[in-house]
Amino acid sequence: MNKLIFFILSCWLLLPLYAQSQSIVETTHNLSAFASGTARIGVDSEICKYCHTPHTEQPATPLWTSGRTGPNYILYNSSTLQAIPGQPDGSSILCLSCHDGTIAQGKIVGNNASLDFSTGIAAMVSERNNLTTDLSDDHPVSFYYTPALATTDGQLKDPSTISMPVQLEDGKVQCVSCHDPHKNPFTKYLVASNRFSELCTSCHDRNFWPSSSHSTSAATWGGSGENPWGHIESPYPTVAENACENCHDPHNSAGKPYLLKSSTEESNCLDCHSSGSVASTDILTQTLKTYSHNVFGYNQIHDPSEATMPPAMHVECQDCHNPHATSAITAQAPAANGFVMGVQGIDQGGNAVSIISNAYELCYRCHTDNPTKPNSPTTRQIEQDNVRLEFDLANPSFHPIEGAGANSNVPSLIAPLTESSIIYCTDCHASDGFGSPKGPHGSIYPRILKYRYETDDLTLESATNYELCYSCHSQTSILSDVSFNGHSKHVRDEKTPCNACHDPHGVSATQGNSINNSHLINFDLSIVSPDNLGRLRYENTGNNTGTCYLSCHGKQHSPLGYQ
Repeated sequence: MNKLIFFILSCWLLLPLYAQSQSIVETTHNLSAFASGTARIGVDSEICKYCHTPHTEQPATPLWTSGRTGPNYILYNSSTLQAIPGQPDGSSILCLSCHDGTIAQGKIVGNNASLDFSTGIAAMVSERNNLTTDLSDDHPVSFYYTPALATTDGQLKDPSTISMPVQLEDGKVQCVSCHDPHKNPFTKYLVASNRFSELCTSCHDRNFWPSSSHSTSAATWGGSGENPWGHIESPYPTVAENACENCHDPHNSAGKPYLLKSSTEESNCLDCHSSGSVASTDILTQTLKTYSHNVFGYNQIHDPSEATMPPAMHVECQDCHNPHATSAITAQAPAANGFVMGVQGIDQGGNAVSIISNAYELCYRCHTDNPTKPNSPTTRQIEQDNVRLEFDLANPSFHPIEGAGANSNVPSLIAPLTESSIIYCTDCHASDGFGSPKGPHGSIYPRILKYRYETDDLTLESATNYELCYSCHSQTSILSDVSFNGHSKHVRDEKTPCNACHDPHGVSATQGNSINNSHLINFDLSIVSPDNLGRLRYENTGNNTGTCYLSCHGKQHSPLGYQ
């Protein structure tokens, strides 16, 4: 009798003051015959006996009667996990005696037969609350949460700063750290509201998170496509309110290693970033275009802890965007803006950086020293596929990605561009079409170009065919031969494409020089060939003057000078 009194008193004292208005009677853990839930014991009116008993308890604390499960569990694991989960113990093993599906429903210690459920038993073993013995898709439990762990992880709060109602059990994270089995004021028996992921952020302290778009956005689901919050029992209406659960599912997650709601990485992003769904940017449509960063071509290859220069070629949304950091913060080139904040990359020197400062460092991750980097589509006199070397400020010529260009006299530039301007890679490589989202997600043009850029010989000159060039360089100026008196003859009269003479990235100083390779001169060998003496070069002889030694369209330039 004393044990029963102690148990009842303990239950009452443990009820937080803010939730005393609710008791277990009002929850689905009330399995008595008079319960309001769907799962009820046929004729028994007692409530606590399903889990507790004053006699023959196993274990003595907390007077447990539901039996204990015996199997070994498959534990959660991921490349980013610093904790060391053990086989479930403490309160977690008691919770699992019902929630792993291994013990007959209604079986309690001291009863040879199981309690008889007259209705709703299927509700107790539904997909959501039946965790099974495979816990690899559930938030880890039964591990020590120590200051050392918080320091090693780098994105966990010191356990001494964690306050009620979240609590550790003998220094460990257990089921009861997040769930209270006796009351359910916040759904899912959570000990606190998880609106704005307040419960998650009691322990997790993700870098950049407080100011990120996924933490602050008031966007709602427009009803188009699949409900991005369909995995949440009681979703909130906005991105900010659902916060972590926009992408993560703490139990029975489909994307096990990182508790993602979908096992297909891009689906965790594109269910919101699609037409009429949640985000204002329709990225899905862009990725389906002919030329794209094909996120659908890879799955389960990207790893958050992978090397800055990954050994296997792949592209996923997370390679370019940090979902915990991305924001609408704007910047001036070459500085990284909020959309690519918090991602890793390669700097101009070829060194790995854990968090990029300049936008080009993100592109350099795949397009520089990576052995699996894409090749140039043009066969050049000077071959170079490493864009880090092409954009080096020491080069004889380059488009101004890292800093202002080498040429101090470019009269064709359209205001507000000047010779001191710096541009982004995405000023050329980005989704095509008016109003399309920024970034190289997909385009109808080769090389994921923002505008049309014809490279075939004998292309008719027009504002449409060379829209990419003419978006920065005045068509009128070019065809008026303001900077070079052969432009109109070559581009308009001879139908020679810009790409025949100019390498749009740049010419590395390790291969070219300021005499032969100024003004981005690097000939396309499918159009331009050596002259009859075997010479193939351009010589810069001064401002707006030069000499060519080559053969083009059957005409010998041996040499041909331009004034």
